[in-house]
Amino acid sequence: MMDLVDLIQEKKFLGQEFLAWLWYKSEERGGYVEVPSRGDVLVVFEKHMLLEYGEGDASEKVICRGLQTELKEARAGLGLAKKPEQARIRLAHGEYEFGVTLAAAIFEFRNVRLPKTVDSVDEGKNAESMEGRILERIALFEQLTHLVGDLFRMYINIRASKLWNEELVKIRAWIESGAHQG
Repeated sequence: MMDLVDLIQEKKFLGQEFLAWLWYKSEERGGYVEVPSRGDVLVVFEKHMLLEYGEGDASEKVICRGLQTELKEARAGLGLAKKPEQARIRLAHGEYEFGVTLAAAIFEFRNVRLPKTVDSVDEGKNAESMEGRILERIALFEQLTHLVGDLFRMYINIRASKLWNEELVKIRAWIESGAHQG
């Protein structure tokens, strides 16, 4: 029987592939990804990305820093079989903007930045306003998880269809074009 750690190791490629795909998608239309049933979602990869190279005990991690297009080193790394392990992403939909560091292996949300709202400015000290702010933060966190969930669903639907081969060709071309910039 396979234990949880082995299962995570075996399935981790899906999270890594999702991050690479999402990065490609975000640059395909200048930061906007058209999500079924949701319309355009702003997806911007920023600041830093952690790439993994090699398998198991022989794996090494490389941190690439920069802003959006400056992540050239990371993009070139994809062409050298380095896989995104963690990425800092800015997401916006409707009136809300979120920041999240997404870890690929177990889909962990780190350093979440929720949007500033009217209530968070009104720093009432009574229990009611405190409870209101907590509920609002929970609702915003839920929105963020649904947003990432919708993007992942979109990836899985393409990944499990005949369209995946075409998508791979486009992703490889995108990686190539990044290697020749600058």
